[in-house]
Amino acid sequence: MSHPLIPQILQVAEEVAPPLGLEVVNVVLHTNKNPTVLRVDIRNPNQNTGLDDCERMSRALETALDAIDLIPHAYVLEISSPGADRLLEGDREFVAFRGFMVAVNMISSYEGKQIWTGHLISRNETEVSLSIKGRVVHIPRALIERVELTS
Repeated sequence: MSHPLIPQILQVAEEVAPPLGLEVVNVVLHTNKNPTVLRVDIRNPNQNTGLDDCERMSRALETALDAIDLIPHAYVLEISSPGADRLLEGDREFVAFRGFMVAVNMISSYEGKQIWTGHLISRNETEVSLSIKGRVVHIPRALIERVELTS
């Protein structure tokens, strides 16, 4: 069953997207996560949906939702393209996708795991930090093969 706020969130998202040249594909509110995760899938009908599309939609939708204070508690806004898993490489991408779900694939296992999945917190010179079920994990960059956005 969908959350009662979905129709209102969808309406706001569908007002924000067209001026950016985007379409809203899906809206999901994961209230079982802490903080709540609002995921909005978008697509660019004129070209492959890219990082810039997600960034522009994220900024515009966050501003619109904050202005009407629709979601009364803390939440993480995820903007993604359906089915588009994407490798994160540059510093700009790690900043733009802070709060998004990522999979960190290890060169060699770290604390007994080959793949770590969680919400991206940050990346610095020495580590990538994730929030996994409310627990912060710091993974040494030297052990990381790649970091990808996941759905």
